[in-house]
Amino acid sequence: METHKGATVYENARIVDPSRDMDETGSLVVIDGKIAEAGAKAANQGTPDGATVRDCTGLTIVPGLVDMRVYVGEPGAEHRETIASASAAAAAGGVTSLVMMPDTDPVIDDVALVEFVLRTARETAMTRVFPAAAITKGLKGSEMTEIGILLDAGAVLFTDGRQTIANAAVMRNAMRYAKDFGAVVAHETQDANLSAGGVMNEGLFASWLGFPGIPREAELLPLERDLRLAAMTRANYHAAKISTAMSADAIRSAKDQGLPVTAGVSINHLSLNENDIGEYRTFFKMSPPLRNEDDRLAMVEALKDGTIDVIVSSHDPQDVDTKRLPFSESADGAVGLETLLAAGLRLVHNGDVTLARLVEAMSTAPARLLGIDAGTLAAGSAADFAILDLELPWVLDEDQLRSRSKNTAFEGARFTGRVVETVVAGNRVYGA
Repeated sequence: METHKGATVYENARIVDPSRDMDETGSLVVIDGKIAEAGAKAANQGTPDGATVRDCTGLTIVPGLVDMRVYVGEPGAEHRETIASASAAAAAGGVTSLVMMPDTDPVIDDVALVEFVLRTARETAMTRVFPAAAITKGLKGSEMTEIGILLDAGAVLFTDGRQTIANAAVMRNAMRYAKDFGAVVAHETQDANLSAGGVMNEGLFASWLGFPGIPREAELLPLERDLRLAAMTRANYHAAKISTAMSADAIRSAKDQGLPVTAGVSINHLSLNENDIGEYRTFFKMSPPLRNEDDRLAMVEALKDGTIDVIVSSHDPQDVDTKRLPFSESADGAVGLETLLAAGLRLVHNGDVTLARLVEAMSTAPARLLGIDAGTLAAGSAADFAILDLELPWVLDEDQLRSRSKNTAFEGARFTGRVVETVVAGNRVYGA
Protein backbone atom coordinates (compact mmCIF):
# COMPACT_ATOMS: atom_id res chain seq x y z
CA MET A 1 0.00 0.00 0.00
CA GLU A 2 1.36 3.44 -0.94
CA THR A 3 2.35 5.76 1.92
CA HIS A 4 0.26 8.95 2.30
CA LYS A 5 1.26 11.34 5.07
CA GLY A 6 -1.80 13.47 4.27
CA ALA A 7 -4.27 10.61 4.45
CA THR A 8 -7.09 10.10 6.95
CA VAL A 9 -9.46 7.16 7.09
CA TYR A 10 -12.83 7.54 8.83
CA GLU A 11 -13.96 3.96 9.35
CA ASN A 12 -17.09 2.19 10.57
CA ALA A 13 -19.30 5.18 9.72
CA ARG A 14 -22.73 5.29 8.16
CA ILE A 15 -22.10 7.00 4.83
CA VAL A 16 -25.04 8.93 3.35
CA ASP A 17 -24.32 10.40 -0.08
CA PRO A 18 -27.43 11.36 -2.07
CA SER A 19 -25.31 12.18 -5.13
CA ARG A 20 -24.65 8.44 -5.50
CA ASP A 21 -27.82 7.14 -3.87
CA MET A 22 -25.64 5.71 -1.11
CA ASP A 23 -26.64 4.87 2.45
CA GLU A 24 -24.33 2.19 3.81
CA THR A 25 -21.76 1.46 6.50
CA GLY A 26 -18.17 1.82 5.43
CA SER A 27 -15.16 4.09 5.35
CA LEU A 28 -14.30 7.48 3.95
CA VAL A 29 -10.73 7.93 2.79
CA VAL A 30 -9.26 11.43 2.42
CA ILE A 31 -5.94 12.02 0.71
CA ASP A 32 -4.44 15.47 0.26
CA GLY A 33 -7.76 17.29 0.73
CA LYS A 34 -9.66 15.12 -1.75
CA ILE A 35 -11.96 12.18 -1.23
CA ALA A 36 -10.23 9.02 -2.43
CA GLU A 37 -13.13 6.67 -1.73
CA ALA A 38 -16.26 6.45 0.38
CA GLY A 39 -18.62 3.62 1.21
CA ALA A 40 -18.58 -0.08 1.94
CA LYS A 41 -16.06 -0.74 -0.84
CA ALA A 42 -13.61 1.66 0.78
CA ALA A 43 -13.73 -0.42 3.96
CA ASN A 44 -12.52 -3.45 2.02
CA GLN A 45 -9.53 -1.72 0.41
CA GLY A 46 -7.33 -1.47 3.48
CA THR A 47 -5.71 1.63 4.94
CA PRO A 48 -3.02 3.64 3.17
CA ASP A 49 0.34 3.41 4.94
CA GLY A 50 0.92 6.41 7.14
CA ALA A 51 -2.76 7.32 7.28
CA THR A 52 -4.49 8.58 10.41
CA VAL A 53 -7.38 6.26 11.31
CA ARG A 54 -10.55 7.50 13.00
CA ASP A 55 -13.15 5.13 14.39
CA CYS A 56 -16.61 6.60 13.60
CA THR A 57 -18.72 3.79 15.00
CA GLY A 58 -22.21 5.14 15.71
CA LEU A 59 -21.61 8.29 13.64
CA THR A 60 -22.87 9.35 10.22
CA ILE A 61 -20.90 11.13 7.49
CA VAL A 62 -22.70 13.31 4.96
CA PRO A 63 -21.48 15.76 2.30
CA GLY A 64 -20.92 19.24 3.76
CA LEU A 65 -24.04 21.38 3.64
CA VAL A 66 -24.36 24.08 0.99
CA ASP A 67 -26.41 27.03 2.24
CA MET A 68 -27.33 29.25 -0.69
CA ARG A 69 -29.04 32.05 1.25
CA VAL A 70 -26.90 33.70 3.94
CA TYR A 71 -26.98 37.38 4.87
CA VAL A 72 -23.71 38.81 6.20
CA GLY A 73 -23.16 42.30 7.58
CA GLU A 74 -19.73 42.79 6.01
CA PRO A 75 -19.22 45.26 4.47
CA GLY A 76 -21.26 47.93 6.17
CA ALA A 77 -22.74 46.24 9.24
CA GLU A 78 -19.90 44.23 10.74
CA HIS A 79 -21.43 44.59 14.20
CA ARG A 80 -24.12 42.12 13.07
CA GLU A 81 -21.92 39.65 11.24
CA THR A 82 -18.60 39.42 9.47
CA ILE A 83 -17.59 36.94 6.83
CA ALA A 84 -15.34 35.32 9.45
CA SER A 85 -18.06 35.01 12.10
CA ALA A 86 -20.61 33.74 9.58
CA SER A 87 -18.07 31.18 8.44
CA ALA A 88 -17.44 30.04 12.03
CA ALA A 89 -21.19 29.67 12.56
CA ALA A 90 -21.43 27.74 9.31
CA ALA A 91 -18.69 25.34 10.35
CA ALA A 92 -20.47 24.65 13.64
CA GLY A 93 -23.60 23.78 11.69
CA GLY A 94 -21.93 21.44 9.21
CA VAL A 95 -22.15 24.02 6.42
CA THR A 96 -18.99 23.87 4.30
CA SER A 97 -20.13 26.23 1.51
CA LEU A 98 -22.29 29.31 1.86
CA VAL A 99 -23.59 31.83 -0.63
CA MET A 100 -23.50 35.38 0.66
CA MET A 101 -26.43 37.60 -0.32
CA PRO A 102 -25.67 40.97 -1.99
CA ASP A 103 -27.63 42.99 0.61
CA THR A 104 -24.56 44.72 2.03
CA ASP A 105 -23.48 48.36 2.21
CA PRO A 106 -22.32 48.94 -0.46
CA VAL A 107 -24.38 46.41 -2.39
CA ILE A 108 -22.52 43.61 -4.18
CA ASP A 109 -23.31 44.86 -7.65
CA ASP A 110 -19.90 45.37 -9.23
CA VAL A 111 -16.69 43.44 -9.72
CA ALA A 112 -14.82 45.23 -6.90
CA LEU A 113 -17.35 44.01 -4.32
CA VAL A 114 -17.31 40.44 -5.66
CA GLU A 115 -13.52 40.48 -5.42
CA PHE A 116 -13.72 41.97 -1.89
CA VAL A 117 -15.89 39.08 -0.72
CA LEU A 118 -13.65 36.46 -2.30
CA ARG A 119 -10.47 38.08 -0.94
CA THR A 120 -11.87 38.53 2.58
CA ALA A 121 -13.12 34.96 2.57
CA ARG A 122 -9.70 33.66 1.55
CA GLU A 123 -8.08 35.61 4.39
CA THR A 124 -10.60 35.07 7.20
CA ALA A 125 -13.10 32.29 6.50
CA MET A 126 -12.76 28.66 7.52
CA THR A 127 -15.44 27.49 5.05
CA ARG A 128 -16.00 28.22 1.39
CA VAL A 129 -17.80 31.52 0.76
CA PHE A 130 -19.35 32.33 -2.61
CA PRO A 131 -20.76 35.77 -3.46
CA ALA A 132 -24.18 36.28 -4.98
CA ALA A 133 -24.39 39.43 -7.06
CA ALA A 134 -27.33 41.79 -7.35
CA ILE A 135 -29.63 41.59 -10.36
CA THR A 136 -30.14 45.35 -10.29
CA LYS A 137 -27.77 48.11 -9.24
CA GLY A 138 -28.21 49.08 -5.61
CA LEU A 139 -31.05 46.52 -5.34
CA LYS A 140 -33.30 49.29 -6.63
CA GLY A 141 -35.09 47.16 -9.21
CA SER A 142 -34.46 49.35 -12.25
CA GLU A 143 -30.98 49.24 -13.81
CA MET A 144 -29.47 45.81 -14.47
CA THR A 145 -26.00 44.82 -13.38
CA GLU A 146 -23.38 43.35 -15.72
CA ILE A 147 -24.27 39.68 -15.34
CA GLY A 148 -21.53 38.31 -17.62
CA ILE A 149 -18.74 40.34 -16.02
CA LEU A 150 -19.90 39.55 -12.48
CA LEU A 151 -20.11 35.86 -13.36
CA ASP A 152 -16.53 35.92 -14.65
CA ALA A 153 -15.44 37.66 -11.44
CA GLY A 154 -16.77 34.81 -9.32
CA ALA A 155 -20.45 35.45 -8.58
CA VAL A 156 -22.36 32.16 -8.48
CA LEU A 157 -25.92 33.46 -8.29
CA PHE A 158 -27.92 36.55 -9.17
CA THR A 159 -30.52 37.85 -6.76
CA ASP A 160 -31.83 41.08 -5.32
CA GLY A 161 -31.79 39.43 -1.90
CA ARG A 162 -34.69 40.60 0.23
CA GLN A 163 -35.98 42.84 -2.54
CA THR A 164 -38.59 41.84 -5.10
CA ILE A 165 -38.23 43.36 -8.55
CA ALA A 166 -41.60 44.92 -9.35
CA ASN A 167 -40.80 45.86 -12.94
CA ALA A 168 -41.66 42.90 -15.18
CA ALA A 169 -39.59 44.27 -18.08
CA VAL A 170 -36.48 44.47 -15.90
CA MET A 171 -37.08 40.93 -14.68
CA ARG A 172 -37.59 39.68 -18.22
CA ASN A 173 -34.34 41.29 -19.39
CA ALA A 174 -32.48 39.87 -16.41
CA MET A 175 -33.70 36.40 -17.25
CA ARG A 176 -32.73 36.83 -20.89
CA TYR A 177 -29.18 37.82 -20.00
CA ALA A 178 -28.98 35.09 -17.36
CA LYS A 179 -30.04 32.58 -19.99
CA ASP A 180 -27.32 33.80 -22.38
CA PHE A 181 -24.63 33.43 -19.72
CA GLY A 182 -25.95 30.24 -18.13
CA ALA A 183 -26.52 32.02 -14.83
CA VAL A 184 -29.18 31.29 -12.22
CA VAL A 185 -31.64 34.01 -11.16
CA ALA A 186 -32.93 33.57 -7.61
CA HIS A 187 -35.83 35.77 -6.60
CA GLU A 188 -37.79 36.28 -3.39
CA THR A 189 -41.36 37.17 -4.32
CA GLN A 190 -43.23 39.61 -2.11
CA ASP A 191 -45.64 42.10 -3.63
CA ALA A 192 -44.78 45.42 -1.99
CA ASN A 193 -48.31 46.77 -2.11
CA LEU A 194 -50.10 43.68 -0.85
CA SER A 195 -47.63 43.18 1.96
CA ALA A 196 -47.34 46.86 2.90
CA GLY A 197 -47.97 47.39 6.60
CA GLY A 198 -48.30 43.68 7.33
CA VAL A 199 -46.15 42.16 10.05
CA MET A 200 -47.28 38.50 10.15
CA ASN A 201 -49.37 35.95 8.28
CA GLU A 202 -52.86 37.19 7.49
CA GLY A 203 -55.50 35.19 9.32
CA LEU A 204 -57.32 34.58 12.56
CA PHE A 205 -54.19 34.54 14.71
CA ALA A 206 -53.09 37.94 13.38
CA SER A 207 -56.55 39.27 14.21
CA TRP A 208 -56.28 37.96 17.77
CA LEU A 209 -52.93 39.67 18.22
CA GLY A 210 -54.22 42.83 16.61
CA PHE A 211 -51.66 42.91 13.80
CA PRO A 212 -52.14 43.67 10.10
CA GLY A 213 -51.45 40.53 8.09
CA ILE A 214 -49.63 39.64 4.89
CA PRO A 215 -51.81 37.54 2.56
CA ARG A 216 -50.45 34.48 0.79
CA GLU A 217 -51.27 36.15 -2.50
CA ALA A 218 -48.52 38.70 -1.82
CA GLU A 219 -46.07 35.87 -2.46
CA LEU A 220 -48.03 34.09 -5.16
CA LEU A 221 -48.69 36.95 -7.58
CA PRO A 222 -45.03 37.91 -8.24
CA LEU A 223 -44.15 34.21 -8.33
CA GLU A 224 -46.73 33.48 -11.02
CA ARG A 225 -45.45 36.44 -13.04
CA ASP A 226 -41.88 35.15 -12.73
CA LEU A 227 -42.92 31.67 -13.83
CA ARG A 228 -44.51 33.10 -16.95
CA LEU A 229 -41.31 35.05 -17.65
CA ALA A 230 -39.31 31.87 -17.12
CA ALA A 231 -41.51 30.20 -19.73
CA MET A 232 -40.82 33.09 -22.14
CA THR A 233 -37.06 33.19 -21.63
CA ARG A 234 -36.28 29.58 -20.61
CA ALA A 235 -33.90 31.01 -18.04
CA ASN A 236 -32.82 29.07 -14.96
CA TYR A 237 -35.21 30.58 -12.44
CA HIS A 238 -35.06 29.77 -8.73
CA ALA A 239 -37.90 30.79 -6.43
CA ALA A 240 -35.69 31.60 -3.48
CA LYS A 241 -38.05 31.17 -0.54
CA ILE A 242 -41.61 29.97 -0.84
CA SER A 243 -43.88 29.56 2.16
CA THR A 244 -47.42 28.69 1.05
CA ALA A 245 -49.29 25.74 -0.42
CA MET A 246 -50.40 27.96 -3.30
CA SER A 247 -46.78 28.75 -4.18
CA ALA A 248 -45.86 25.06 -4.07
CA ASP A 249 -48.73 24.29 -6.45
CA ALA A 250 -47.48 26.97 -8.84
CA ILE A 251 -43.95 25.55 -8.81
CA ARG A 252 -45.28 22.02 -9.23
CA SER A 253 -47.29 23.08 -12.27
CA ALA A 254 -44.30 24.87 -13.81
CA LYS A 255 -42.14 21.79 -13.38
CA ASP A 256 -44.84 19.62 -14.92
CA GLN A 257 -44.63 21.88 -17.98
CA GLY A 258 -40.90 21.23 -18.22
CA LEU A 259 -39.75 24.71 -17.24
CA PRO A 260 -36.20 25.07 -15.88
CA VAL A 261 -37.53 26.11 -12.49
CA THR A 262 -36.36 25.26 -8.99
CA ALA A 263 -37.55 26.33 -5.55
CA GLY A 264 -36.18 26.81 -2.07
CA VAL A 265 -37.66 26.99 1.41
CA SER A 266 -36.17 28.17 4.67
CA ILE A 267 -35.81 25.69 7.50
CA ASN A 268 -37.97 28.06 9.55
CA HIS A 269 -40.96 27.54 7.27
CA LEU A 270 -40.49 23.77 7.44
CA SER A 271 -40.31 23.55 11.20
CA LEU A 272 -42.24 26.52 12.64
CA ASN A 273 -45.65 28.10 12.15
CA GLU A 274 -47.37 31.35 13.05
CA ASN A 275 -48.43 30.04 16.46
CA ASP A 276 -44.78 30.04 17.53
CA ILE A 277 -44.97 33.84 17.62
CA GLY A 278 -46.91 33.36 20.86
CA GLU A 279 -46.94 36.55 22.85
CA TYR A 280 -45.27 38.85 20.37
CA ARG A 281 -41.90 37.06 20.17
CA THR A 282 -39.92 39.14 17.71
CA PHE A 283 -37.36 36.41 16.96
CA PHE A 284 -40.15 34.74 14.97
CA LYS A 285 -40.79 37.80 12.80
CA MET A 286 -39.65 36.91 9.31
CA SER A 287 -40.17 37.60 5.62
CA PRO A 288 -42.11 35.84 4.27
CA PRO A 289 -43.95 35.50 7.57
CA LEU A 290 -44.36 32.18 9.30
CA ARG A 291 -47.57 30.71 7.89
CA ASN A 292 -50.21 28.47 9.43
CA GLU A 293 -49.77 24.77 10.07
CA ASP A 294 -51.46 23.73 6.82
CA ASP A 295 -48.91 25.73 4.83
CA ARG A 296 -46.03 24.29 6.88
CA LEU A 297 -47.27 20.80 6.13
CA ALA A 298 -47.58 21.73 2.45
CA MET A 299 -43.91 22.78 2.50
CA VAL A 300 -42.93 19.41 3.98
CA GLU A 301 -44.97 17.59 1.33
CA ALA A 302 -43.39 19.70 -1.43
CA LEU A 303 -39.98 18.80 -0.06
CA LYS A 304 -40.87 15.11 -0.06
CA ASP A 305 -42.18 15.05 -3.64
CA GLY A 306 -39.35 17.13 -5.08
CA THR A 307 -41.32 20.29 -5.79
CA ILE A 308 -38.98 22.06 -3.39
CA ASP A 309 -35.35 21.45 -4.33
CA VAL A 310 -33.36 23.30 -1.71
CA ILE A 311 -33.51 24.05 2.02
CA VAL A 312 -31.74 27.21 3.20
CA SER A 313 -31.06 28.69 6.61
CA SER A 314 -31.88 32.22 5.42
CA HIS A 315 -29.40 33.25 8.10
CA ASP A 316 -30.19 36.89 8.82
CA PRO A 317 -28.33 38.36 11.80
CA GLN A 318 -30.00 41.25 13.56
CA ASP A 319 -28.73 43.02 16.65
CA VAL A 320 -30.56 44.14 19.78
CA ASP A 321 -31.26 47.59 18.35
CA THR A 322 -33.23 46.15 15.44
CA LYS A 323 -34.79 43.09 17.10
CA ARG A 324 -35.56 43.93 20.74
CA LEU A 325 -38.42 46.22 19.77
CA PRO A 326 -42.21 45.99 19.76
CA PHE A 327 -43.21 43.23 17.31
CA SER A 328 -44.51 45.52 14.61
CA GLU A 329 -41.34 47.64 14.69
CA SER A 330 -38.70 44.89 14.86
CA ALA A 331 -36.67 43.79 11.86
CA ASP A 332 -37.44 40.58 10.00
CA GLY A 333 -35.10 37.62 10.11
CA ALA A 334 -33.35 35.08 12.29
CA VAL A 335 -29.89 33.53 12.41
CA GLY A 336 -29.86 29.91 11.34
CA LEU A 337 -26.52 28.57 10.13
CA GLU A 338 -25.83 26.67 13.34
CA THR A 339 -29.31 25.18 13.68
CA LEU A 340 -30.03 24.39 10.01
CA LEU A 341 -29.24 20.69 10.19
CA ALA A 342 -30.46 20.11 13.75
CA ALA A 343 -33.84 21.64 12.93
CA GLY A 344 -33.98 19.60 9.73
CA LEU A 345 -33.32 16.41 11.67
CA ARG A 346 -36.62 16.96 13.47
CA LEU A 347 -38.29 16.13 10.15
CA VAL A 348 -36.23 12.96 9.92
CA HIS A 349 -36.92 11.83 13.46
CA ASN A 350 -40.64 12.54 12.93
CA GLY A 351 -40.63 10.35 9.83
CA ASP A 352 -41.56 13.24 7.53
CA VAL A 353 -38.52 12.82 5.25
CA THR A 354 -35.58 10.47 5.03
CA LEU A 355 -32.10 11.55 6.03
CA ALA A 356 -30.98 11.12 2.42
CA ARG A 357 -33.70 13.45 1.15
CA LEU A 358 -32.84 16.04 3.80
CA VAL A 359 -29.14 15.95 2.94
CA GLU A 360 -29.92 16.10 -0.76
CA ALA A 361 -31.92 19.32 -0.26
CA MET A 362 -29.29 20.84 2.01
CA SER A 363 -26.19 19.79 0.10
CA THR A 364 -26.33 17.91 -3.20
CA ALA A 365 -29.16 19.87 -4.83
CA PRO A 366 -27.86 23.39 -4.06
CA ALA A 367 -24.34 22.40 -5.15
CA ARG A 368 -25.73 21.08 -8.42
CA LEU A 369 -27.83 24.21 -8.93
CA LEU A 370 -24.83 26.48 -8.30
CA GLY A 371 -22.40 24.35 -10.29
CA ILE A 372 -19.82 24.14 -7.51
CA ASP A 373 -17.60 21.27 -6.39
CA ALA A 374 -19.58 20.24 -3.32
CA GLY A 375 -22.51 18.12 -2.23
CA THR A 376 -20.93 14.76 -2.90
CA LEU A 377 -18.57 12.21 -1.39
CA ALA A 378 -17.57 10.85 -4.80
CA ALA A 379 -13.91 10.04 -5.37
CA GLY A 380 -11.95 13.05 -6.59
CA SER A 381 -14.26 15.65 -5.08
CA ALA A 382 -13.23 18.12 -2.40
CA ALA A 383 -13.13 16.55 1.05
CA ASP A 384 -15.92 18.71 2.46
CA PHE A 385 -18.14 16.77 4.83
CA ALA A 386 -19.82 16.69 8.22
CA ILE A 387 -19.80 13.98 10.86
CA LEU A 388 -23.08 13.67 12.75
CA ASP A 389 -24.31 12.01 15.91
CA LEU A 390 -27.94 11.54 14.93
CA GLU A 391 -29.13 10.55 18.40
CA LEU A 392 -27.30 13.12 20.52
CA PRO A 393 -29.78 15.22 22.58
CA TRP A 394 -28.86 18.84 23.22
CA VAL A 395 -30.38 22.19 24.09
CA LEU A 396 -29.54 25.36 22.19
CA ASP A 397 -27.95 28.09 24.29
CA GLU A 398 -28.05 31.27 22.23
CA ASP A 399 -25.06 32.65 24.15
CA GLN A 400 -22.97 29.84 22.67
CA LEU A 401 -23.79 30.77 19.07
CA ARG A 402 -20.76 31.76 17.03
CA SER A 403 -22.69 34.33 15.07
CA ARG A 404 -22.22 37.90 16.26
CA SER A 405 -26.01 38.18 16.51
CA LYS A 406 -28.16 35.95 18.71
CA ASN A 407 -31.60 36.38 17.15
CA THR A 408 -32.36 32.67 16.83
CA ALA A 409 -35.88 31.34 16.44
CA PHE A 410 -34.74 28.22 18.31
CA GLU A 411 -33.78 29.86 21.59
CA GLY A 412 -33.69 27.14 24.26
CA ALA A 413 -34.92 24.54 21.75
CA ARG A 414 -34.32 20.84 22.36
CA PHE A 415 -32.79 18.95 19.47
CA THR A 416 -31.84 15.35 18.78
CA GLY A 417 -28.83 15.05 16.50
CA ARG A 418 -25.83 17.30 16.13
CA VAL A 419 -22.78 18.00 14.02
CA VAL A 420 -19.76 16.71 15.92
CA GLU A 421 -17.13 17.54 13.30
CA THR A 422 -16.91 19.55 10.08
CA VAL A 423 -14.15 19.10 7.52
CA VAL A 424 -13.28 21.43 4.63
CA ALA A 425 -10.69 20.38 2.04
CA GLY A 426 -9.58 17.64 4.42
CA ASN A 427 -9.02 20.08 7.29
CA ARG A 428 -11.02 19.89 10.53
CA VAL A 429 -12.67 23.31 10.93
CA TYR A 430 -15.08 22.41 13.74
CA GLY A 431 -15.19 19.81 16.47
CA ALA A 432 -17.75 19.54 19.26
